Amino acid sequence: MPGAAHNLNLNRRTVWNFAARLHDFTGFGQATKCLTTTFPWNGGVLQTPTFVNEFWTARQRQASSLHEISYRACFKPQLPRFFIEHLTRPGDVVYDPFMGRGTTPIEAALLGRIPWGNDLNPLSLAFTQPRLQPPHQDQVEQRLSEMDWGWHAPVPEELLVFYHPETLRELSALKRHFQQTLSTPVAHLENPVDAWLRLVALNRLTGHSAGFFSVYTLPPNQAVSVAAQRRINARRRQTPPRREVAPLLLKKSRQLLGDVTETVRSTLRAMAAQARFTTGPAAATPALPDASVALIVTSPPFLNVVQYATDNWLRCWFLGIDPHSIKLTTPRKLADWAAAMTEVLRELHRVLQPGGFLACEVGEVHGGKTRLEETVLPCGVAAGLDPVLVLINDQAFTKTANCWGVNNMSKGTNTNRIVLFQKPGRAAAA
Repeated sequence: MPGAAHNLNLNRRTVWNFAARLHDFTGFGQATKCLTTTFPWNGGVLQTPTFVNEFWTARQRQASSLHEISYRACFKPQLPRFFIEHLTRPGDVVYDPFMGRGTTPIEAALLGRIPWGNDLNPLSLAFTQPRLQPPHQDQVEQRLSEMDWGWHAPVPEELLVFYHPETLRELSALKRHFQQTLSTPVAHLENPVDAWLRLVALNRLTGHSAGFFSVYTLPPNQAVSVAAQRRINARRRQTPPRREVAPLLLKKSRQLLGDVTETVRSTLRAMAAQARFTTGPAAATPALPDASVALIVTSPPFLNVVQYATDNWLRCWFLGIDPHSIKLTTPRKLADWAAAMTEVLRELHRVLQPGGFLACEVGEVHGGKTRLEETVLPCGVAAGLDPVLVLINDQAFTKTANCWGVNNMSKGTNTNRIVLFQKPGRAAAA
């Protein structure tokens, strides 16, 4: 195995093969850099082999069209795919305790693995579950034609900074409809087309093009405040134009369904029957059995870098959720983050099978001065996990976040930094 040796109880065959693949990887024309990451432990230091390369593409829209859902700070589907393909077999359970928009469970299901997921934010369920049972486009058209678009009650006037009055009336009618048909935990199974349409609507609420319901604003993964939108409108001398809701829903639905063949539907249907999703803190998931998961691929919150609850306040309005009721773990201090992550990792140790893997994607924060893999490694050891390696996917992004005033290659994160852990014990080689 390239890099530093480990005196750890690992499933050595699987680890050796995976490390060798990373060491020899030249899929994008570059040789892998082999380094060592050191971290403190019990008054000394431990070493973990580290592999740096471009291991998956940075090009946009190279994954299934089902992933074209906007959510702030989400990773590319190629990231979980890389680990799922190398470390699991069809029928294995793949889990994400911080599933966000559902990238890991959706990609797992597409690859014939059983998708499990958890998130403290209830929006995650609305993003993830409908994509495991996607409708046909003609079903979407039929459902939209049956809806009552009339709305005669007052609309929330503060939202008129985003929407034309007629558009806001249609959105209010749509919101009312979903509150009636999707009001129970199993409603997405009973009304899959409505669950799908709600998902599509959530991702058309605001944006910076005519494909969204709103006037020009920030990209759809963050809703600015009403006061901020007033300033944007004044600066751009704009007023919300009339957007017809149904045609935009049809257009986005067609895009999401673009890669969904009957074979894909069949695979998703089989995996959806075994899917399991929970809403709650990642450190306490009693509904998940011990030693049940083959692979975890996740990305925990990076300190307080992203404010998920406030970013999604308008989506929460549409779902009838109080965004302030969502208490997400976003500690400001590194020591507090490490303590919270240790508790999460203890719970992940519990649900992993012996020999199962955890790929934990962390990042650079504080302008690149803090590399969170150096913090999460001792957290994993404290939780009883064996550190296997660090994978750094280093690539030139194809677009930058200029709308935030941040260039990904300078102040932003331009790498995926993944720590791979394994639960001690033997398992069949993948």
